Amino acid sequence: MRPHRLTAIVLAILLSLSAGGLPSHPAAAATASELISAFHDSLLGVMKEAKVLGIKGRYDRLASPVERSFNLPLMIQVAAGSYWQQAGPEQIGRLVAAFTRLSIGTYASKFDGYSGESFESRGEKPGPQNTTLVSTRIVKASGSPVEIVYVTRQTKGEWRIVDVLVDNGISELAVRRSEYRAILQSGGVDGLITTLNTKTDQLLNEKPK
Repeated sequence: MRPHRLTAIVLAILLSLSAGGLPSHPAAAATASELISAFHDSLLGVMKEAKVLGIKGRYDRLASPVERSFNLPLMIQVAAGSYWQQAGPEQIGRLVAAFTRLSIGTYASKFDGYSGESFESRGEKPGPQNTTLVSTRIVKASGSPVEIVYVTRQTKGEWRIVDVLVDNGISELAVRRSEYRAILQSGGVDGLITTLNTKTDQLLNEKPK
């Protein structure tokens, strides 16, 4: 299946599930662009202190910004597909927690230094079915900028990221959905929980570069 087709399918699933709303957080962003700018500010601050903080320090600093910026429960619900409906409340709680840990750990691992990078906003535009696409890029001191598009949606007055598009529109959530399918087929929800937690443990125990 072509990447843009898989992206469209994931977006449709996300929007069909998003009516359940989100927990309330103080000082909600007034616009989608404001949400992304605040998240980028948090990333940049961690990048500038990356070596001092270490991987676990970066994790602790990024935990709140990631959870505040992304609709992580909805994203793992989409990634888990039909297995979500088959899981009980306790399993779902553990799955959301494991996915949240991995999401935070991934950002803590990727943004591990600062070499003069900056985040540049390139505006927002309406996306399919009431989403707003926020175009940004990471500008490096040398080399080509990295283009990133955030798919956001407002629910109950609050903006949240529901997907990230990279490399000319490839959906990160669609990639995870595809990756998790084999794990769910072989080990079920518990197998996916174990896999996600193992990946996070590996990230948090990686040796400094």
